[in-house]
Amino acid sequence: MNQHGCIKILCGNATPELAAEIAGHLGLSLAACKVGRFSDGEISIDISESVRGCDVYVVQSLCHPVNENLMELLVILDALRRASAERVTVVIPYFGYARQDRKSKAREPITAKLVANLITTAGADRVLTMDLHTAQLQGFFDIPVDNLQGGAVLYNYYSYLADEDDVCVVCPDLGSVTRARKIAERLNAPIAIVDKRRPRANESEIMNLIGEVNGKTCLLIDDLIDTAGTICHAAQALKDRGAKKVLVGATHPVLSGPAVENIRKAPIDEMVLLNTIPMPESKILPNMRIVSVAMIFAEAIERIYRQQPLSSLFTDAPTTIEPLAVQERMHNLGTGV
Repeated sequence: MNQHGCIKILCGNATPELAAEIAGHLGLSLAACKVGRFSDGEISIDISESVRGCDVYVVQSLCHPVNENLMELLVILDALRRASAERVTVVIPYFGYARQDRKSKAREPITAKLVANLITTAGADRVLTMDLHTAQLQGFFDIPVDNLQGGAVLYNYYSYLADEDDVCVVCPDLGSVTRARKIAERLNAPIAIVDKRRPRANESEIMNLIGEVNGKTCLLIDDLIDTAGTICHAAQALKDRGAKKVLVGATHPVLSGPAVENIRKAPIDEMVLLNTIPMPESKILPNMRIVSVAMIFAEAIERIYRQQPLSSLFTDAPTTIEPLAVQERMHNLGTGV
């Protein structure tokens, strides 16, 4: 804990509702920070309360419009540094540009590394995020990174399946095996793997299905859904092979391009999405359920503030949390501060 016992939570324009919910779980209000635009389109920041000597947490997903939200974050970080904040933790529920993490052909940038450098240079001391597209992205930063697992939140929702005998957890591609296996082990369920070939960007073609899904309730687990081609093809493949029910759980609802229409046509009985990215009403279909990540982020923020370990949060999402503000008042009363 910093010596002043001062904590501030503020946000940009990307995820204000989630930021307010996180602060609410901690018994706090969002710090007064207005992020606007000058007449020429440049970003303006007005933090109208002191942050000097404070432990500050900036909540900002790098979702659409990703470049606007990224620039807002960088400008906020610069403002906080110049205002003498003691420590600044960037809370990024969804880390945009994460899929540009390597060179797959000549003359390609590694934009994820560039974004990591920008955030560090702008003044962040620590990053708190969820389900980076690949775990190796943590090494792109030269500051501490805590990568929470959306699977812990999804497990809380789907824990009722642990009592069922006909459940199978399915990986929509080889990259999701580790993520799906963690949930499968907790549900005591087998896993199946969809082997796919991607002929070009944002397109996928199902090749093969490894595992038995006939007559089973299949739970498809993925870190994000973009155009939804992969998840919808996988759902159709499962139904074609006799799956009784297809459930989908994903952390980041990017849902770009034809995603909503693809999902509408797909044989998906239920889709659970986390609110790392705000979902407009126009994109929410009757079979979608939105589950909040506010509590797990609030618990992580409290533990970082108190310099306590976060390791248990990587497997178990909290279901209750005692507000930090209440605990601080009790501490101050007990010490006569």
